[in-house]
This record gives sequence, structure tokens and C-alpha cells, in this order.
Amino acid sequence: MSDLILHEYAQSGNCYKIRLTAAHVAIPIERRDYDILAGATRSAAFLESVNPNGRIPVLQIGDDFLPESGAACLYLADGSPLIPQDRFDRADMLHWMFWEQYNHEPNVATLRFWRAFVGEDQLTDLQRAQLPSKQAAGEAALALMDAHLAKTPFMAAGRFTLADIALYAYTHVAEEGGFALRHYPAVTAWLARVAEQPNHIPM
Repeated sequence: MSDLILHEYAQSGNCYKIRLTAAHVAIPIERRDYDILAGATRSAAFLESVNPNGRIPVLQIGDDFLPESGAACLYLADGSPLIPQDRFDRADMLHWMFWEQYNHEPNVATLRFWRAFVGEDQLTDLQRAQLPSKQAAGEAALALMDAHLAKTPFMAAGRFTLADIALYAYTHVAEEGGFALRHYPAVTAWLARVAEQPNHIPM
């Protein structure tokens, strides 16, 4: 593969998932950073040429543009050990990736963004009103992961897969969002296992 460009915001966990996947499969990618706090992904140029949805990450493959982190990770990891060949294991990997985007990321990642990048004093009234429910939902997601990881070393297939990459990205920085990882010992042990994998790169 060649001519791969990642349109990203470096501190985004969703963008980090793609960089981490690329590192594990030894595929070089060029990086183009956008200041999302300044509205760079809402500019006319970005909307017209990169992603009409106005969001990052987007993996550019030649003249084609592939939004959404899960899709980009699947593209990069196709044919690699990161995607199980067994039919059930592959579906279970996807189950955890879908769960991450629906149950984990909207709470753990959102609180990190609000608290570490926007600042609670800059939140809207609606956002402030959502803090308790998002905190509770994020803690529930981490507790579910902790119970699962108490029984298995990795999220799916009993080994390191894309599911681990998808969930590592925002879990390992969850404390920036106000979550105490010390309450989840199986999760913290898993974070260490993921970070010890060959070719791992930091955010």
C-alpha cells in the first residue's frame, strides 16, 4: 500500500487507533493535522475535499477518502493477524468494536474531551447537565470491560486483535476524563499487556 494520508487531530483516540493499527501492520502513513477546537474540519475546503460530515479521522487512500476509525482500521489490518480468521472470533472482535463506539466512546471519550480540552467552565448548560449520566455510563462500560478481562487476556479471540486497539485508545487516557482506573484492576493489567505488544506506539 502507498499514498496513505491520515487526516487527524493528534490527541483524538479515534485517530490514534488508526496510527496504532498502521504501526502493528508496519504500514507507513502520512499525517495531516487539523485543529478541531478552531473548527478546521468545518471549513468549506475540508467539507468539500475530505469529509462532508465534517469529522476526523479520515484515511485517504490515493484519491479515495475513508472516514470512521473502525473502517480505516479494518482496511489497514485486512489479511493480518489483527483480524481473526475464525468466523465467530472475527464477529466477536467486531462486536467489541461496535460496542466501543456505542457504549464506551460516547461517554469515556466525550468526558475526556470536555474536561481535558474544552474545560468544564466552557461547557454549555446542556453539556454540564449530561456530566453525571455520562460519568455513570462510562463507569458502567469500564466495569463491563473489567469483568470480561478478568476472564480473558484480551477482548476477543483470546489474543490481541483490532478490538484491543479500538478499546485501548480511549481507555488508557480515561483518567483525563475523570475516571479512576485503579478501580478496574483487570482493565489496568490489560492496558499493560497491550502496551507491551511488539510495534506498540504511544498516542
